[in-house]
Amino acid sequence: MSRKVISNWRQTMPAQPKSPLHEPLTLPNGGIFSNRIAKASMEESLADRRFLPGESLIRLYERWGRSGAGLLLTGNVMVDPNALTGPGNVIIQKKNDLDDFKRWAEAGKREGSRMWMQINHPGRQTFGFLSKTPVAPSAVPVKIPGRMFSKVFGVPRALSEDEIRRIIDRFVQAALVAEESGFDGVEIHAAHGYLLNQFLSPLSNRREDRWGGPLENRALLLLEIVSGIRSVVKRTFGVGVKLNSADFQNGGFREEDAIRVIELLNGKGLDLLEISGGNYESPAMQGGDGTGRREAYFLEFAKKARTIARMPLMSTGGFRSAKIMEEAVRSGALDMIGMATPFAFEPDAASKLLSGESEKIDPIIPRLSNPAFNSLSKMAAIRLQLRRIGEGKKPKLPAFLIGNMILDQIRGRKNAKRYKKFLMSLESDH
Repeated sequence: MSRKVISNWRQTMPAQPKSPLHEPLTLPNGGIFSNRIAKASMEESLADRRFLPGESLIRLYERWGRSGAGLLLTGNVMVDPNALTGPGNVIIQKKNDLDDFKRWAEAGKREGSRMWMQINHPGRQTFGFLSKTPVAPSAVPVKIPGRMFSKVFGVPRALSEDEIRRIIDRFVQAALVAEESGFDGVEIHAAHGYLLNQFLSPLSNRREDRWGGPLENRALLLLEIVSGIRSVVKRTFGVGVKLNSADFQNGGFREEDAIRVIELLNGKGLDLLEISGGNYESPAMQGGDGTGRREAYFLEFAKKARTIARMPLMSTGGFRSAKIMEEAVRSGALDMIGMATPFAFEPDAASKLLSGESEKIDPIIPRLSNPAFNSLSKMAAIRLQLRRIGEGKKPKLPAFLIGNMILDQIRGRKNAKRYKKFLMSLESDH
């Protein structure tokens, strides 16, 4: 076949439809994500001895910065030094030197990804070895089936009005730290059973004041945090919320409640709403939404939310194949696709899916029969990968999940001792 014939043949070939995952997304604040794939939050547990972003965490985000993702969301950064989801978390402190945070933001953004900081308060979901008496909307403890898990979390006490006000201010100050450090936005964590989700749920919020009772009251803390942040940061700075579609517990936060909260968030200046689900008592975020779907756990709810949401929508939970991601975006149900675990085992997950090199990225972590053990072993396996990437190594599934889980718990206890010394140093400074 002559070159001229080949050239003519190429010209007459039908153009391949462009994947919607390649299309940039312009946010309400004018910010632009270069594509529709986000590295969703995972708890890295890689804070340094000052509980600030250390070298391993910065190397991890340098690597993810080359992943091709349009958005990188950090693992949860703690707004209160006295309340940690885990003993290796980065903490926003009043007298923070911002240099470490600036290096963190620069590492993720170097190749063009946007970098948002997820900010969080665990409330009652604070491990007992970190705090015997965590704070919560009401004195209702976390209940995980099984005797050995009965004392994993401390028995909480109810927050006072003044403490609630201070927590609002802590979220606002955390957003200002993120903005000054060069992050492109913040995501307020109001899902997975953490403090803001606890206020939303009638199971954990039994207050009889203005912060409890009807859903509009239970949503007030979230709404005031969003308004407080939006009022002090620049309009070009992104503000997002991570919200449960449901808690998947009888009598808890339901889909109808989530729809109503989205309605209340409309007009609050949000640039992105991420949809997820579940908590430690019912960990839907780790294995589906209760419907048996293997991929895109929360997509059906996203379709319902799309009819009323006036902000871009993102969902995280089970997305593995490019085809399903493309369908979700092409249908208009979602604007962004969030993936977490795939990025732990394949740091180039986004670029491989966008280039067509991989049609599906689905790391398989063997399941354990006990749900609580399964959840802990999965999180431990993921944290191992994040440490390996942060050390410049390739991800590698542990040979023994239970053994790795035990080592992870030992590491957590060591970090807890370090954390308690850190708290004592804060007290001595006062």
